[in-house]
Amino acid sequence: MSLGCAGRFSEPSALVLLGLTILTLFLSSVPVSAWRPWPNATVANGSDLIFGNSKKYEGSSEFVRLKYHMGPVLTANITVHTIWYGTWQREQKKIIREFISSISADHSRHPSVSEWWKTVRLYTDQTGANISRTVRIGSEKNDRFYSHGKTLTRLSIQSVIKSAVTAKTKPLPISPQSGLYLLLTSDDVYVQDFCRQVCGFHYFTFPSIVGYTLPYAWVGNSAKLCPGMCAYPFAVPNYIPGLKALKSPNGDVGVDGMISVIGHEIAELASNPLVNAWYAGQDPSFPVEIADLCEGIYGTGGGGSYTGQLLDGRDGATYNLNGIRRRFLVQWIWNHLLGYCTGPNALDQ
Repeated sequence: MSLGCAGRFSEPSALVLLGLTILTLFLSSVPVSAWRPWPNATVANGSDLIFGNSKKYEGSSEFVRLKYHMGPVLTANITVHTIWYGTWQREQKKIIREFISSISADHSRHPSVSEWWKTVRLYTDQTGANISRTVRIGSEKNDRFYSHGKTLTRLSIQSVIKSAVTAKTKPLPISPQSGLYLLLTSDDVYVQDFCRQVCGFHYFTFPSIVGYTLPYAWVGNSAKLCPGMCAYPFAVPNYIPGLKALKSPNGDVGVDGMISVIGHEIAELASNPLVNAWYAGQDPSFPVEIADLCEGIYGTGGGGSYTGQLLDGRDGATYNLNGIRRRFLVQWIWNHLLGYCTGPNALDQ
């Protein structure tokens, strides 16, 4: 087991943590689904929640008010259509493809990516239908020549998606009900707010730009721009002296850092595709979603500067989930039935 960065610097008091949680939930100014693995505020541990013989503490708080706002969730089989924007190596694509394929792989070794997805599947629509258990890879589009430049805004991201679905040759299919459009930018592309506030985000396309309302997510490769911000704990912030980075499970710090962000965004797209389904807070422009509530928590005891208890491979790499053939580090998801963050690598499971 890995103890991550525990004990390297002092933790704030429980009272301060509680204050930060309340402030984060109700005064957040981060854009929709903006996320970064290095937390800017810690979710406070609340009362002793007991489920059967299992005691859970990670992220639990009586102040969390996650609600269903009657919008759709992705109950049909989910197909991920990927846009590879910029320069990508074949091995980098393989890592990301296997993570997506592992979501529905029932026979992966415990703790597995498919077991992690079971928490996402707990969320339902107004008919009681659960989020689909099936997440599969759909069509892909390569944009090797940076058709919209190497600096993208939030609106130009939608223009990239439009180009992909309206291309003269092999356009991505239009699937508003079950399609999920994943735009991945290479390590030499800067996106608005990247590294300062976000490592990825999700939203839906505007018909005035794309012609359709399609749920989409963007995630960037931070390897050259800000690995200490978006590839933590495989890279660490420069402003924390003495903090040692952990070894990434697939040998690519930027891509291994992307995996958790991709998981974060797919989970939130499935449970809140049009920003009117599952979230906490009163303002849908600033929702706190099912993955936001577990920011920075990857294992038992996680929170604040500490990832939680992780697994160490024989090669020294750190991970918490097994895929079909590879290993990954993916943050936990909020379980609304129990009121805390959960993951299959919890020590009491």
